[in-house]
Amino acid sequence: MFIAEDTYIQFAQDENAQYLAREPFPHVIIDNFFDAKALDGLYENFPSEEDLPWIKYDNPLERKLAFNDISLLGDEYKAIFEGLNGKKFLTFLEKLTGFDNIIADQELIGGGLHQIKKGGKLDIHADFNIHYKTKDRRCLNLILFLNKNWEEEYGGHLELWDRQMIKCRKKILPIFNRAVIFSTDETSYHGHPNPLECPEDWTRKSLALYYYVKNDDKRVSHSTKYMKRPEDPEDEKLEEFRKQRLIPKERRKV
Repeated sequence: MFIAEDTYIQFAQDENAQYLAREPFPHVIIDNFFDAKALDGLYENFPSEEDLPWIKYDNPLERKLAFNDISLLGDEYKAIFEGLNGKKFLTFLEKLTGFDNIIADQELIGGGLHQIKKGGKLDIHADFNIHYKTKDRRCLNLILFLNKNWEEEYGGHLELWDRQMIKCRKKILPIFNRAVIFSTDETSYHGHPNPLECPEDWTRKSLALYYYVKNDDKRVSHSTKYMKRPEDPEDEKLEEFRKQRLIPKERRKV
């Protein structure tokens, strides 16, 4: 388990006020999230593009690989996802964030393993807000980075933008054993918008898990909302593409 077993709930309680107060939206960065040896196996056995039938995203907004069928992964991956979706960890998240009755997504829709090759990116966005099957409301993201010896010049920073999309408020280097947990809503804009500049045979590796609460306030469902940065050039075709991505897949034109 991450952190010392006898202190992790105390950590969450002590961190709660700071978590809620951080800008541009509630978040926490936790280095040395797991015992490093516990993650060495994940790092060493992270599947390549050829090892698995990865979902491949290659469009003007995102160039990345994703995989969420945990049944095809090794025991060390099954164990970590089981732990991060387990009752103890959900209790930790509730104490940390103030959300009650957090629900794990055992299907890892949109989550699981992610990797981005050199030149890849993920534009600034606010995530889809309602689970496609359960109709629960998404409330939290957890990203755990698995990149050893990652240099600043490689890029790949997770950027957190203000809610008005005026400027980036925080850039987080995706180093090994660093976890980022943040609240997600209609304006929690984040992403990795600049093309990756790592060595040719490297990838930016991460685990992603998303958590939910009951949609008691009946929020209307929307897909991932991609945003234009102030420095991005005007592009009517790209803006239309962004609009289409907000529409459910079966009704999209592109």
